[in-house]
Amino acid sequence: MSNYPMLFVERLGEHDLRALATLDDADASTDELRRHLISTPGVIETRLADPRLFELLFTPSEADPIRVVSSSLAFAVLVHRTIHDLSSSSYVPEWVGAGERLPVFDVVSLREFIEGMTRRYMIIELLDSFTRVASGSMLVRTDRGYRRRRYSELDPVSLAEMVESLPAERRAPGYRRLGDVALFLTGVFPDHTDRHPLSATRRERLARSTGIADWDSDTGYLQFLEGAGRRWYDRAAGGSFVPSDGRQSLHDLAANFTEARRFLNFLADRYLHRFETGLMNPVG
Repeated sequence: MSNYPMLFVERLGEHDLRALATLDDADASTDELRRHLISTPGVIETRLADPRLFELLFTPSEADPIRVVSSSLAFAVLVHRTIHDLSSSSYVPEWVGAGERLPVFDVVSLREFIEGMTRRYMIIELLDSFTRVASGSMLVRTDRGYRRRRYSELDPVSLAEMVESLPAERRAPGYRRLGDVALFLTGVFPDHTDRHPLSATRRERLARSTGIADWDSDTGYLQFLEGAGRRWYDRAAGGSFVPSDGRQSLHDLAANFTEARRFLNFLADRYLHRFETGLMNPVG
């Protein structure tokens, strides 16, 4: 049994547990509920998929303190709601270009992809991680000596340069984050990403960090990022300090990158881009 659900429960705050407690008739304390969720496999999955929790968090109503939940819980509920939507969908709108979607009847592959518990929690973790984007500067050794370079997690080129400046044995977490960035940009913001492709020079810098030099220069930017994302996840899995279960999960995400991206496209179009701020204020 994956320990992802347990790790997820341990991250929940007081308001999160209060929201989950409303699904029970019993009047249990939040500490008791946390212990129950950690000790009983499968319970947290049932609660996250409960339609009453989705209604509580995302149906417009008068302000209520219980609605002030963490982004972790909000994303977890949306992931499970999307799984529910896929169970009754005969097709999904497939991204084919900026502002363009076509109906595709391959829903089975998405259902099979998100069936795995570890995959579900990795997607939740990925979405939650981008509510806090790291940026800063660091000293990089160049032919002209040390220079200060700025980096941002949402700029894959500067992030890749930072990762490559590290000793080889310390690069695995950086490759993991590069894979996450590629999946986030292609999965949650495909339209924006497609409208702002990298130049050939900057794309070449990214290609070098994947360890593969023979990229097709005619490949579309999103297709390029998919290929790069797969390679970064595989390189992250090769880190000497990555535990065996983590290595397996990263290889799995690399192998199923397209399905992960399509699932995020569906979730983002259906829910994320319909909410203006904090996922709590629906527009239109």
